[in-house]
Amino acid sequence: MGDEPFAVLLGDDLIDPRDPLLQRMVEVQEQRGGSVVALMEVAPEQIHLYGCAAVETTEDSDVVQVSGLVEKPDPADAPSNYAIIGRYVLDPHIFDILRRTEPGRGGEIQLTDALQQLAATHTSAATAAEKIGGPVHGVVFKGRRYDTGDRGDYLRAIVRLACEREDLGPDFRTWLRSYVAEEM
Repeated sequence: MGDEPFAVLLGDDLIDPRDPLLQRMVEVQEQRGGSVVALMEVAPEQIHLYGCAAVETTEDSDVVQVSGLVEKPDPADAPSNYAIIGRYVLDPHIFDILRRTEPGRGGEIQLTDALQQLAATHTSAATAAEKIGGPVHGVVFKGRRYDTGDRGDYLRAIVRLACEREDLGPDFRTWLRSYVAEEM
């Protein structure tokens, strides 16, 4: 990493490789600097399961400027229904901020809290010296995502991905039809 931006991909969020999310995030980071988070619109009643972003539109329909972040807010307090999903392209200055970040929700040091500090600094009247690390942008993702942190979604993702594979799909779908017919 050194002084270069780097990607963080959380293992409980699978993004279908046919949907080029990470590539788009890298493009946004190269164009705008700072850090980039992946965002996805979720139902308001689900926002408490995710980090949530307050956003401002940009000239690109799939890119927003992040003005604030909250880790797993109560739906009544959520600034939007944009959930942070497990993809980040981070400026290396994030480590300096993480070192100074106190444990947050769950008694853990939250990446969301460190990114909130960056976002707040870059949307305020902070001095240039305080704005080290660049702004925070979000890429709004509308593709195929599987949340394997949820047991039911994990099982659905495995079945869906297995069915779609050319090498596994035909035999697996035949077995699955038979299995479901037996269970009904």
